[in-house]
Amino acid sequence: MPFCSQCGKEVGPANGFCSRCGAPQPREGSSGSGHPVTNDPFASMTPRTASILCYIPVVGWIVSILVLASHRYRQDRTVRFHAFQGLYLFVAWLMNDQVLKWVLDPVFSHFGHLHDLISVVLLGMSVFMMVKASHDEAYSLPLFGELAQRSVAES
Repeated sequence: MPFCSQCGKEVGPANGFCSRCGAPQPREGSSGSGHPVTNDPFASMTPRTASILCYIPVVGWIVSILVLASHRYRQDRTVRFHAFQGLYLFVAWLMNDQVLKWVLDPVFSHFGHLHDLISVVLLGMSVFMMVKASHDEAYSLPLFGELAQRSVAES
């Protein structure tokens, strides 16, 4: 059972104030420094960094989902644009690896692996967008950018 930080009286863990002296009590899960511990992974992250992380190949989709679910970026249209566009790039990457690879390779095998070329283009787009996001630019990629702008407008 916790005690009041001001007078020492026993207080419940959910009590925000002491019943004896009225002093505000630190919430459960607060650090020793008096600052509450937050569960928001973006608490100390700048919008620019969050935008860049949305384009990291293979794991950027996780950051994109966290950004879209984060209360901190709910009103930041630029960061949400990058999150949606990063998700759409990841979906294109998945479609290339799981669908186009099996459809295009048997048909175009004498031209080389077409899905490898598409993978390189998608990787280049991701790197390009990381550079644009690092300069705080909401560059709209063909097709992906339009879908991302629509998604931001609807949310």
